[in-house]
Amino acid sequence: MTSQRPDLADELLRRSAADQHARGVRAHGNVAPDLKTMRTVDADNIIALKRIIAEIGWPGRTLVGRRAANAAWLLVQHADPEYQQHALPLLRDAVAQGEAEPWHLAYLTDRCLFYQGEPQLYGTQYVKDEQGLRLAPVADPGNLDTRRAEVGLGPHAEHDAQMRQQY
Repeated sequence: MTSQRPDLADELLRRSAADQHARGVRAHGNVAPDLKTMRTVDADNIIALKRIIAEIGWPGRTLVGRRAANAAWLLVQHADPEYQQHALPLLRDAVAQGEAEPWHLAYLTDRCLFYQGEPQLYGTQYVKDEQGLRLAPVADPGNLDTRRAEVGLGPHAEHDAQMRQQY
């Protein structure tokens, strides 16, 4: 699918690449993140994302294409908690209109709940502390995999193994 706004698509993809590079993501394997660069890139990206959203609303698939819509989600995942909360209903509407992926909403929902001190719903958020890597609290853990399946996420055990391998 071609996008209606290739200029915004290109910008979102470029910003997403900078985000991942600062976080140490490389084609040949991950390296240590550069925390100073991460803060700078995140600050710049959120200013741009706020501008884009103020201009067009949530940058969905039709407007910017699937890859750039994924990039917009990634940028909001790395925004400050206050802006994530602002973006949540916009992303919820985009998902309802078929313009964003349900799993995008799951991740952002969990992140917002986590920052509010509430149990997450989809098991996407982890805490790394002196005890090591651990899953942040989850509401109704017995139905976690059912909720994950409803938004297109695989079983939590697979996600957990991947997280432990990565971190």
